[in-house]
Amino acid sequence: MEVMKPLIDEQNSDGISDEEHENNFLPVEKHYQLDNEEGITFIQTLTHLLKGNIGTGLLGLPLAIKNAGIVIGPISLVFIGVISVHCMHILVRCSHCLCQRMKKSSLGYSDTVSYAMEVGPLTALQKRASWGRCIVDFFLVITQLGFCSVYVVFLAENVKQVHEGFLENKTAPINVSAASSSSEKRSTDLRIYMLCFLPFLILLVFIRDLKSLSLLSLLANLSMAVSLVIIYQYIVRDIADPRQLPPVVGWKKYPLFFGTAIFAFEGIGVVLPLENRMKDTTRFPQALNIGMGIVMTLYISLATLGYLRFGDEIKGSITLNLPQDKWLYQSVKILYSFGIFVTYSIQYYVPAEILIPAVTSKVEQKWKLLCELVARALLVCSTCAVAVLIPRLDLVISFVGAVSSSTLALILPPLVEILTFYKENLSLWTIFKDVFIAVIGVVGFLTGTYVTVEEIIYPASTVLANATESISLDLNATNLVVGLK
Repeated sequence: MEVMKPLIDEQNSDGISDEEHENNFLPVEKHYQLDNEEGITFIQTLTHLLKGNIGTGLLGLPLAIKNAGIVIGPISLVFIGVISVHCMHILVRCSHCLCQRMKKSSLGYSDTVSYAMEVGPLTALQKRASWGRCIVDFFLVITQLGFCSVYVVFLAENVKQVHEGFLENKTAPINVSAASSSSEKRSTDLRIYMLCFLPFLILLVFIRDLKSLSLLSLLANLSMAVSLVIIYQYIVRDIADPRQLPPVVGWKKYPLFFGTAIFAFEGIGVVLPLENRMKDTTRFPQALNIGMGIVMTLYISLATLGYLRFGDEIKGSITLNLPQDKWLYQSVKILYSFGIFVTYSIQYYVPAEILIPAVTSKVEQKWKLLCELVARALLVCSTCAVAVLIPRLDLVISFVGAVSSSTLALILPPLVEILTFYKENLSLWTIFKDVFIAVIGVVGFLTGTYVTVEEIIYPASTVLANATESISLDLNATNLVVGLK
């Protein structure tokens, strides 16, 4: 999946000076159309938007609905989705305006924030305009490496289930060894599976040219699409009565919902790079509305139906709720895991391009390749380390969403709009709206981070659930042995 690949092209890579760019300044209506031959079509733009927003966050949304309630959850999901799309439009509009003022052919996210600070009303921000680029790059690195950590946990949990399902099916159904099988299942630590994936992930990121992964990326997209179709046909079979589920859950769980939801909608980074490459940029708002409309429909339907189907038993990824005794549903976990495995290298591409050049620039030419490979391996190890330290998919997703996704998707865009258009007599409604959105982002950032960290440090509910499950398994094993006697 070409999720965040275009983001690294924000800087001018052709070595042309700013003066030459100004001399070759394109008309306003064509300021993003850098090359007609390389421009992407409306359908291609739509496809990339879908790719950039559909991943593991989608599979975690049913649990997010559980943390909000069957009524307030879908409503909040629509609300966050609408605000996220609106912030994408804000970013595009600000980029248009700043391109005209600064006489630039195109601007990426970090450049847009930097120039907005430069033209803003506050002298303190003008002097520190370069900080805008650093802030965006910092949260972008955190977001992308966070995605990679989520992928490690996702791969480990799904492969663990497939492996244990295979072992259980191999064991005779009427046998005392069922008790030992269950104890063997509990003794296999999830972290072992993470460490098993580590060398393969390191080898994968040693492929520095993403074009080499184009075929694998296509197969990954197809496998994930097939998996979603199978998931849908399973969850619509036996839907519970919505009245049996709580309409609203306590406020202590709601920040977990917010983190997961904003994690899923954090595709704002691909917006400007896609418009930069679109042949007819006047149709980009239409492509954005259609693409995000499809994404929102997919999110809300899978989240709501998934929670209705599994209720309080829903897990961090809906694939983990699929039956372990049927290979059709085990194949879903394998197919989606393959797609996520390939996507890891693409998500990893952006932080690697930001961080690794800063490291290799300080070593001699003959050591550059070795230094780069070591740096790549260490970055992969860091994502695996986070996964090992927080081996719960729902908490990793919520934490990444609350910390970095809320900043990029909700906090920065409205502030950039105020800085960009303050000279144009912004209406009180616009200022109130932008401040309101930014406050939502800040509150979500603080509360989501606090609740998630508290859940990581004091996982009382998880320990209790695991203890209850352990007691239940022991009782079942004891009853089985007594019955056979």
